[in-house]
Amino acid sequence: MNFELTEQEQEFRDNLRHWLRDNLPEGWGETIFEPVDYQERVAFLKDWSRRLHEAGYAGLNWPKEYGGAGATLMEQVIFNEEIARVKAPTAYNGIAIAMVGPTLIEVGTEEQKHRHLSKMLNCEEIWCQGYSEPGSGSDLASLQTRAVQDGDEFVVNGQKVWTSNAHDAAFCFLLARTDPDVPKHKGLSCFIVDMKTPGITVRPLRQITGEAEFNEVFFENVRVPRENLVGELNNGWMVGIGLLMHERATASILNQANVQTLVKDLVTLAKLRGRASEPVIRQRLAQLYTEAECIKHFGYRNLTKRLRGLPPGPEGSAHRLGLTLLTQRAQDLAMELQGPYSQLMHGTEHAVQEGSWQYSFLRSRSATIAAGTAEIQRNIIAERVLGLPKG
Repeated sequence: MNFELTEQEQEFRDNLRHWLRDNLPEGWGETIFEPVDYQERVAFLKDWSRRLHEAGYAGLNWPKEYGGAGATLMEQVIFNEEIARVKAPTAYNGIAIAMVGPTLIEVGTEEQKHRHLSKMLNCEEIWCQGYSEPGSGSDLASLQTRAVQDGDEFVVNGQKVWTSNAHDAAFCFLLARTDPDVPKHKGLSCFIVDMKTPGITVRPLRQITGEAEFNEVFFENVRVPRENLVGELNNGWMVGIGLLMHERATASILNQANVQTLVKDLVTLAKLRGRASEPVIRQRLAQLYTEAECIKHFGYRNLTKRLRGLPPGPEGSAHRLGLTLLTQRAQDLAMELQGPYSQLMHGTEHAVQEGSWQYSFLRSRSATIAAGTAEIQRNIIAERVLGLPKG
């Protein structure tokens, strides 16, 4: 495994670093940059996303004919590492750019590609993903939302939950049951649903961090044109899993880079709190650093397989599990280092580092749930890596 960047890759990294330095707000990284008003924050993120697009950094690995940069996988990795290094925001329309867009490029019709792809990149169309339901999360194939064909339309009834950005989305990439009389994995289909269609109700869900990015979405006799079917009828499981593969591949690369930054920030916090010389704290920091390095190189090994044209395997679950558990342990240590000050949130007088750790600690609780729970990852490792029997 060669860890040296090629001349082209090094030039890409240098250009990106210059661009980030010139385009991030003044003082970024030195203090928390967070507009108080939610709409102001969203406006900033959308503007940032448009600037990423104008600079050629949105849809990096999309083919050029669809508005992407046609970048290599290694350049995508470099981009994620640099974004994590300076804690820059990713594209606000990440669901569309990292997940839905690549799926449409693979299996969408030419009309669907022409209608949506360019608007995803410039943030004109915000997308959400309609997968999880109250009774169908880890066992996604058991979902109950129905789409019944009626002439040239499908009539959708059901409920989705934990739907990120549904309150702001123009379109939903929906997974629904179109044939209830076949095994659960075989009777599903994927649709593009206009969120302005009559019969759709969106209810925000308040999170532990105080935000309301997640939503419940209700579909009551929502009519979807047949032309909005993505892929073949009743083959939605393969299409839907393909989308999740895009999500997990992108997330693992970015999360790996974020963990490296997280551990470095922990060392800074320990010094700030005057505890970096304590033997127990030094041991815990060293353990986290060692694990982060192991996970990084494990991720690079998985990346090498992909660069050689090999399909991603179940070892990705081990990588993800290690990342999420390490993230939570690092956040736990951050709270311990602050002692009673760990109770002070952002905007509170005397909060350590402006209360930035409190937000990330609360956010990290979902790391072992979102995009595949830790329990599911362990099952995959047991069955597909270790060859253990089911049950």
